[in-house]
Amino acid sequence: MGGWTGQPTQGQGQPIGLDQAVKSAQAYVDQYGNQDLVLDEVMEFQYNYYAIVKEKSTDNGAFELLVDKYSGAVYPEQGPNMMWNVKYGMMSGVRGMMGGQFRPGNASGPMTVTPEQATAIAQKWLDQNQPGSTTESPDRFYGYYTIHTVKDGKVSGMLSVNGYSGQVWYHSWHGAFVQLKELGT
Repeated sequence: MGGWTGQPTQGQGQPIGLDQAVKSAQAYVDQYGNQDLVLDEVMEFQYNYYAIVKEKSTDNGAFELLVDKYSGAVYPEQGPNMMWNVKYGMMSGVRGMMGGQFRPGNASGPMTVTPEQATAIAQKWLDQNQPGSTTESPDRFYGYYTIHTVKDGKVSGMLSVNGYSGQVWYHSWHGAFVQLKELGT
């Protein structure tokens, strides 16, 4: 089964390809009817495509998406995107797997963890759990940061750091990194 587990869909032939994943993610974003939301990047991983959607007006990450590699189905990324996103996540009642209406929630105050602290927290976690891995610059979302991890000079995965508690959540559902398409905001 594909979908929420991040595992590949079984028996579906060839992957849709990065360009089609971009089109699928863009169509999903367009459904919001919010001109402030833009697709910033799409990454291909072993098990899925991953996309960042940003707000043009703030350059802040709005939410993260997954695209099924075989069907092209687009859905909100599980984990921090749903549980920690205080503006667009399912905990704020926004359109997601629980079927809420599109009403951006109110952020619950400024994050107490800075980008620099999030990077240090992520590096400490990597040192303990994936020695030899390092971090890239964090992408800021409402309530958390997502950080790509690097090993031997190549993207090796990603993790998120809660912007209030500093809790780390490793994104184990992607598999190995394949390629990236940056679209810019």
